[in-house]
Amino acid sequence: MDNALHHSAMKTLKDFQKRGRPDILHSCLLNALGSPLNKSGLLTIFVHTVHDKIFKFDSELRIARNYNRFKGLMAKLLIDGRIGLENSKLISSYSGSLEDLIKSYDNREVILFSSKGEILKKHDDLFPSSNDKEYLAIVGGFQKKFFSKDFQGFSDRRVSLSSYSLDAWIVVCKIINYFEIATRDYF
Repeated sequence: MDNALHHSAMKTLKDFQKRGRPDILHSCLLNALGSPLNKSGLLTIFVHTVHDKIFKFDSELRIARNYNRFKGLMAKLLIDGRIGLENSKLISSYSGSLEDLIKSYDNREVILFSSKGEILKKHDDLFPSSNDKEYLAIVGGFQKKFFSKDFQGFSDRRVSLSSYSLDAWIVVCKIINYFEIATRDYF
């Protein structure tokens, strides 16, 4: 459901401020999939839904630039569980839980990005260039509210990129940019 079209029906749902904004996901995906980090194969994108479904987005995917076509693609994904041809999955369903996904990375650091996190002083403090960790960045794609306690428990650090509350697509863009700067030898 799209909050812009179904607001009166959605406001009776639990945590309705965390639902119904596919435009936020669309903007985040456009930023992430179009980045040099993704094009170099160094970015893996997962999307976690309010109903605990997890989807993996292939780095080769070019999502629709048109928002209405994107909503149609997401509706098809939720119905079919995957997008792609017989032999290739551009978007596939992850069968485990979010905790399983996080634990599947060995040398990991999980960073939850929130306006309630510790404000980042210098961008190079986020991803130390001499570090060989795999970073898992969690960004909330909802219009209001904050992460549940469950999500907060998954993170090693809670970070805020600004003293201002930022839109999710700005946060995604900054995270990618900071990582690209820290690993600039790859680009």
